[in-house]
Amino acid sequence: MWDFEHGAAGAGFDISYTLPSSCAAQLSAGTADIGIIPAAAYPQIPDLAILPGVAIAARRSVRSILLVSKVPIEKIRSIALDTSSMTSVALTKILFERWLGTGRTFTPMAPDLEAMLREHDASLVIGDTALQVDRTRYLTLDLAEEWIRFTGKPFVFAFWAIRRSALASAPQDLTAIFQASRDHGIERQSIDLIARDWSGRLGISEVEVRTYLRENIHYHLDRGCLEGLHLFYRYAAECGALPPVPPLQFIEAAKFATT
Repeated sequence: MWDFEHGAAGAGFDISYTLPSSCAAQLSAGTADIGIIPAAAYPQIPDLAILPGVAIAARRSVRSILLVSKVPIEKIRSIALDTSSMTSVALTKILFERWLGTGRTFTPMAPDLEAMLREHDASLVIGDTALQVDRTRYLTLDLAEEWIRFTGKPFVFAFWAIRRSALASAPQDLTAIFQASRDHGIERQSIDLIARDWSGRLGISEVEVRTYLRENIHYHLDRGCLEGLHLFYRYAAECGALPPVPPLQFIEAAKFATT
């Protein structure tokens, strides 16, 4: 969002902020035209086109998507799932179904770690809650790291999508606008500014925020990420975590189809 907040890009858009899952709901309802959506939302919303090249992904541990457990992994029987993350929920189910052991029960819950672990053996937590977990108290699994260990592929958590009905009124350089904003946002001075701002909000050090943004998040929807995304969709459909996914449609192909 760098250019939308610090540059001229924001002038052409009516911008609001919410969780990616809520972005997906607004796209589905037609109350938003463009949104950054969880990867798991794509097969559930018809007539979307993906903005190419930009993603929230991981090619190593991500730190902000954690399974937190009171017991060894093999003894987990019940798992509380953070309701704010569709993709991480699907990823958790895939990991257990394919590699960590079947027969677990999954219960959606609000992201309150203490409450989740009072009632369950383990919990899925994401975002700020995961970054703030005291890892000396619990056994933790970084789910991106587990996915990469088992598959050898990056994991894509989210990407930008636009409703096809909004393409006709979208700027011709829409993809370039979002890619440029990404590029400017990951420059060293930009991340330094973000780290100073968010360190106090999160209660973690600037170094931790800076490391997270520079090393744990990958911002490109490149060939490796697309391979990982296709594999995630395949495994999710096979274990019933998501419906079958139609072929991915990108904005260039969608625009060409409308001419």
